[in-house]
Amino acid sequence: MTIVTPPPTAEAPWPVGLLAGKVRDWIDRLGTAWVEGEITQWNSSGGNVYGKLKDLEMDATVSFSIWSSVRSKIPADLKQGDRVIAAIKPNFWVKGGTLTMQVFDMRHVGLGDLLERLERLRHQLASEGLFAPERKRRLPFLPQCIGLVTGRDSDAEKDVLRNAQLRWPSVRFKTIHAAVQGERMVGEVTSAIQRLDADPEVDVIIVARGGGDFQNLLGFSDEGLVRAAAAATTPIVSAIGHEADRPLLDEVADLRASTPTDAAKRVVPDVGEELQRVQQARSRLGTRLTSLINHEIDRLGQLRSRPVLANPQTLIDVRADELVRYVARSEELLHRVLERSSTRVAELTGHLRALSPESTLRRGYSIAQLPSGGVLRDAAEAPVGTPLLLTLASGTLGATSTGAPAVAAPDSSRPTPAR
Repeated sequence: MTIVTPPPTAEAPWPVGLLAGKVRDWIDRLGTAWVEGEITQWNSSGGNVYGKLKDLEMDATVSFSIWSSVRSKIPADLKQGDRVIAAIKPNFWVKGGTLTMQVFDMRHVGLGDLLERLERLRHQLASEGLFAPERKRRLPFLPQCIGLVTGRDSDAEKDVLRNAQLRWPSVRFKTIHAAVQGERMVGEVTSAIQRLDADPEVDVIIVARGGGDFQNLLGFSDEGLVRAAAAATTPIVSAIGHEADRPLLDEVADLRASTPTDAAKRVVPDVGEELQRVQQARSRLGTRLTSLINHEIDRLGQLRSRPVLANPQTLIDVRADELVRYVARSEELLHRVLERSSTRVAELTGHLRALSPESTLRRGYSIAQLPSGGVLRDAAEAPVGTPLLLTLASGTLGATSTGAPAVAAPDSSRPTPAR
């Protein structure tokens, strides 16, 4: 016999346990159902898997759980983005009032359409050079104004503002709030990037979200948004915060930050660290300058300690003494040379005089010359009447030959003068 429970009314409401039990019983009657979809989230914890399965055509998603006992029976290479079929049984937990989808089996069907389209777009943009490192711009060292694209009242916005102002209190922000998921996300984020890029005061643009599952981040891989970011002339920092599957905005951005906090730290320098670097540089410069000055002072001291600079008169005295010695030595050598030369001249003069005919003439001899100019050597060469020229020691005179005289006994004590 089945007991029929009367419907609840305001006067006779059901207990929560009764309602929860009826919901559980009704869900249990659904049994196990095979479903097809794409894995958009896959997280392992303690041997269990918690994920999400998205419909291939409709905007519908369910959460699922795979216990460790089932995990060992399904393919080990299952991952986010895979297209699968799964045997799922809905379970309603009465105590917590939650509905879970327990997976009893899961099999590969093929690569999910979303992931496949994403990979094709990734290869296309890479072939166009939009991901090339050489096209990425350097961030300014100290941006005066930062453009921020993020959700309204989001933790990402708070993290960026707080960390940036802690590092450099005077930094300014121009924030544009945009939807960071859903249908409006692509248009609003694209418009915000273009507006900030056109603002001449903005030095760098940060696009921040702060993570999320793969499905919610698909908008950051939209081709229009990615091309708008690539066309911007202002450096762009992507702070989506998703490590497992990086959105295409991460690839085209000039800098990828792991989190909004990381973006603030990499865009804005720490004022304390910069002041410390300045102080260290000044200290090194002062030390180097002091060392250089001390070195030059020591050099000047060494130069001044040298005798020639300590007492310049010493150098003059030393050179004067050397000059006196050189002059005395020169005079001595000159006198010796002159003395030897005078002696030699006297000797040569004596020899010259001894060999000169003049010394013979001074002893009373004379030289007789014929009219032809020849010297008379034989009396036969001057017959009687021959005119002669007699050269004496002092002067000359003329004479006439009278012929040879009678021979007389010669006087050996004196020479016979010529006539």
